[in-house]
Amino acid sequence: MKPYWIFFFLILAIQSYGQNAPKREFRAVWVATVNNIDWPSKPGLSSDQQKQEAIAILDLHAKNRMNAIIMQIRPASDAFYQSELEPWSRYLTGTPGKAPSPFYDPLQFWIEECHKRNMEFHAWLNPFRVAQNANEPLGGNHIAFKHPEWIVNYGDKLYFDPGLPQTREFVTKVVTDIVARYDVDAIHFDDYFYPYPLKEDFPDQNSFGQYNRGFLADQKADWRRDNVDLTIQMLSEAIKKTKAWVKFGISPFGVWRNKADDTQGSETTAGTTNYDHLYADILKWQKNGWIDYCLPQLYWQIGHPSVDFLTLSKWWASHAYNRGMYIGHAVYKLEANSAVPEWRDADQLVKQIQITRQIPQLGGSAFYSSMHFKRDLFGFEKSLQNKIYASQAVVPAMPWIDNKKPEQPKHFKKKGHKLKWKAAKNENEMDRAVKYLVYLNPVGQKFDSENPENIFTITSDKSIVFKPNSRKLQRKYEVRISALDRLHNESEISKVKVIKL
Repeated sequence: MKPYWIFFFLILAIQSYGQNAPKREFRAVWVATVNNIDWPSKPGLSSDQQKQEAIAILDLHAKNRMNAIIMQIRPASDAFYQSELEPWSRYLTGTPGKAPSPFYDPLQFWIEECHKRNMEFHAWLNPFRVAQNANEPLGGNHIAFKHPEWIVNYGDKLYFDPGLPQTREFVTKVVTDIVARYDVDAIHFDDYFYPYPLKEDFPDQNSFGQYNRGFLADQKADWRRDNVDLTIQMLSEAIKKTKAWVKFGISPFGVWRNKADDTQGSETTAGTTNYDHLYADILKWQKNGWIDYCLPQLYWQIGHPSVDFLTLSKWWASHAYNRGMYIGHAVYKLEANSAVPEWRDADQLVKQIQITRQIPQLGGSAFYSSMHFKRDLFGFEKSLQNKIYASQAVVPAMPWIDNKKPEQPKHFKKKGHKLKWKAAKNENEMDRAVKYLVYLNPVGQKFDSENPENIFTITSDKSIVFKPNSRKLQRKYEVRISALDRLHNESEISKVKVIKL
């Protein structure tokens, strides 16, 4: 049971940016672990120091009213969790294969702390990267020692060869193990499938010769895309077979194809594209329903001459295919000395979020990356807290996975300033209540369940205690509650209880 302070001005006043805020909106932050970008700040910290840093990160983003964390738990065929398949990450202890000491499971810790703050946890993995440097030591139990024939050296980095069915099966096994053992809300991949191209060609001639599946020599690009397609399809099926409610999301590079190369492409002139250079046919995955959400990285400003943010936002929205479509923003580009004037002012990101809210097919935003919220962002965080994200938001539902409402909370009672309720019994893990929406509005004001201003809190508790204001400012409020299941389907809303605050 948590005490809740309520202030009259917070209930009645929403600033201009917040007036267009939707009730449902994805609000996420990427937490990168490769090269210790975001967490931990450096390898070799004690377990307590790692935990303290994690809590500080989560408290910061909870204050900004984020509702999801996308955390990198497998940056390079290693693990930020206890695994029998891959070694502990060098980015934790400084030594590949060495567990945190005293022992704890970072993934389990992050999941629990996210859920305490009513945030989703999206487990971010890199499928084919093995090592950032071909000469760095690997953990003693690394699969590369058992199957060196699976590994290729490209640009002095090591990768699994996606052309081998064995590597695709191994990646699927790793993901299945995570989904089975941990309470993750989603599996998340970014833009790295085949690596970004160098002058030399990716060294997969042996796997092509052995496993070309009838593709001809001049169809090698199609074969590579098919390898990635097979990986995505396998993963999609494995995730849903293991836990049907776990989402599968992809965060691709911001351009699928340029219109000059494909009539379906965007009005852009990007030098790199998902389809042609990374062999990732995102649209196919969307159309076939293999992924549950797409989160393109639109890390350019509004009005960019080659890759305009507005143009790309509209293009991706038109290719949502009834799946989740969110937008990735480059908070890291906000710099006082940026060569691009638009990135010297937080208004660039504010406008980008406003654009996403004006396009119906877009359901929210994610920000890269966490560490940048610790520095001066020209007031962007204050804009989030007081205007853009002034109200809490419910994560968008995914009816193609499940659209059954959980049952309404039972025995909703009021005693003084305390309200309590009970969860309806439900044996189905997908449909049981995991959170509750508490609505609050002044008596006499028309209640609108779609107005986020009426959301007082989202909680996993089954009770709430309001602390009243001074008697001179007290007035009556209506309180209602509803239940949310794992996929954020909402139950019927309770009857009203009136409370004086």
